[in-house]
Amino acid sequence: MSSSPEHARLLRLATRASLAVASILIVAKAVAWWLSGSVSLLAGLTDSLLDGAASFLNLLAVHYALRPADDDHRYGHGKAEALSGMAQALFIAVSAFLIGFQAIERIQHPQPLGAPGLGILVMVLSIALTVMLLMFQHKVVKETGSAAIRADSLHYRSDLLLNASIMVALGLAYFGYDQLDAYFGLVIAVYILWSAISIARETISVLMDAELDPSVSARMLDLAQNVPGVLGAHDLRTRISGNHWFVQLHLELPGELTLSVAHDLCEQVERAIMAEFPKSEVLVHADPQEVVNRANSPVLN
Repeated sequence: MSSSPEHARLLRLATRASLAVASILIVAKAVAWWLSGSVSLLAGLTDSLLDGAASFLNLLAVHYALRPADDDHRYGHGKAEALSGMAQALFIAVSAFLIGFQAIERIQHPQPLGAPGLGILVMVLSIALTVMLLMFQHKVVKETGSAAIRADSLHYRSDLLLNASIMVALGLAYFGYDQLDAYFGLVIAVYILWSAISIARETISVLMDAELDPSVSARMLDLAQNVPGVLGAHDLRTRISGNHWFVQLHLELPGELTLSVAHDLCEQVERAIMAEFPKSEVLVHADPQEVVNRANSPVLN
């Protein structure tokens, strides 16, 4: 099952916007760091470099994930988004260790900062671009449920705090408190590492086929059981791949129904679930009620 054209357009646009923002910030922060020598700015530059690499990887992953199902990938290519999220978590963790190492070295060997005013201007630009990107990513995630864009958005939210912290550190340096810059860099490194762990946990749950939220599963069972002619529903299983939800469940139907009638009821259940959860692809198995009763009888148990 492939994404709708509008979803595909939004996903591609979001990945390109992310890469464009990262590229602009890499150039701006590199110039500001070269002139100032700020560890906090180096933290921002390192993070933006890895953001650029992650955004490029994200662009490739989303392009691959949007490919329709084929003979070798009958459930589509959506897991590419989760793999991209794991790669982003790795990139972000590496940046945290690099920033932390540089901050500790600067604490041990303090150096004066140059051109803090330029650094502050760059941070203002960074914050403005990041806020605009986050607003667009929020719209895309809300409409598509993309795991890759959600992971990208999560680390750009951490970038927002990172850039604000750098601006504070440079502001303090402007008033003569240069040494605090390295300590800010160390705190930022810890926060970035925590963001990487958060992204990894979310993407691992997708790769390990974690179930949808229990309230969603309960609602799906209610929808199935509310179809006239259906006596019950059980064994509902769900998993996520990209922006698709794969749903399987068993229906309890009267055993005397013809195959055609039973098939029609199964299709009604599929349509009922997909009407409320459009991301779903539903597979229904019909069980005669007497078979279910025998399986649940105390004698057999």
